[in-house]
Amino acid sequence: MILSQQEKVKCAVKMAEKNLTGMEEFILLGFSELPNFQGFLFVIFLVIYVSILLGNGLIIVITNIEPALQIPRYYFLGNFSFVEICYTSVILPRMLMNLWRQKRNISLLSCAAQLCFFLILAAPESFLLAVMAYDRYVAICKPLSYPLIMNHKMCVQMVIGSWVTGIPVLIGQTYQVFSVPFCGSNKLNHIFCDILPLIKLACGDTSGAEFFIYIDCFLFGLIPFLLILLSYIRILSTILKLPSTTGRSKAFSTCSSHLLVICLFYGSGLIAYLQSKSTYSGITDKIFSLFYTIVTPMVNPMIYSLRNKDFTEAMRKLFSKCIG
Repeated sequence: MILSQQEKVKCAVKMAEKNLTGMEEFILLGFSELPNFQGFLFVIFLVIYVSILLGNGLIIVITNIEPALQIPRYYFLGNFSFVEICYTSVILPRMLMNLWRQKRNISLLSCAAQLCFFLILAAPESFLLAVMAYDRYVAICKPLSYPLIMNHKMCVQMVIGSWVTGIPVLIGQTYQVFSVPFCGSNKLNHIFCDILPLIKLACGDTSGAEFFIYIDCFLFGLIPFLLILLSYIRILSTILKLPSTTGRSKAFSTCSSHLLVICLFYGSGLIAYLQSKSTYSGITDKIFSLFYTIVTPMVNPMIYSLRNKDFTEAMRKLFSKCIG
């Protein structure tokens, strides 16, 4: 039986409606293009996750129990490490489960929750890096006023502000992404539910959602980055005016660890998020995503502990007490 043109159109419309309304889950492809390395990847990411928990957990414990580290610099570092633990815990357990079970499906609601928590936790990480840069600026450029400016109340307010500032905007961003209908394939070519791969699967006009991605990058990426840049320009100007070479070296050493973490986090994050839908590449985005979601939280404890004499001494004291 030959269908008329009108009947064909009706069938196409029904199929489209079914696709639009029937999307109940996604399939996170992750590293499915490497089928022979799934077990190896599971072990690697498990080791990374455990090291993130232990390393950042150690920073939190030491900065809270060691009297010598009860200063704003380490207060911010402890909060930063706590964000890192929460941040990776949104992504890595699901990745590990998918690699272990070889079952990559994730419900629409779980995907939305993962994206929402990921965005909400990424914002304070960005703001805390800016707060830590400001702390270094005050310590180096205004040392006499440091205790007055960076008092306990101010530090607590800055941390709370870093946590709550972006929550309403990022919940709205998540709602907007999932208010767009999805059709066709439900295969999400990424390691977790992120905005760009989700928009890639969306139907219709996604220009509004893409526009808000750039707004988010500006508010929670570019503005903190510019504040960090401004802080370090002032710091560099002050350091170069120091008469002593030893003084300049000491001032640079207090900033080097922080600068390294900034380069890793912002470099990979901004490259990943400033792509358009048309230029989005799943493989490239996965690589950059690994840097700002996994590599930075993993190396953060090593960077701060190995390059910091105060922290190294505090660890030595703690381990001596534990052994003794």
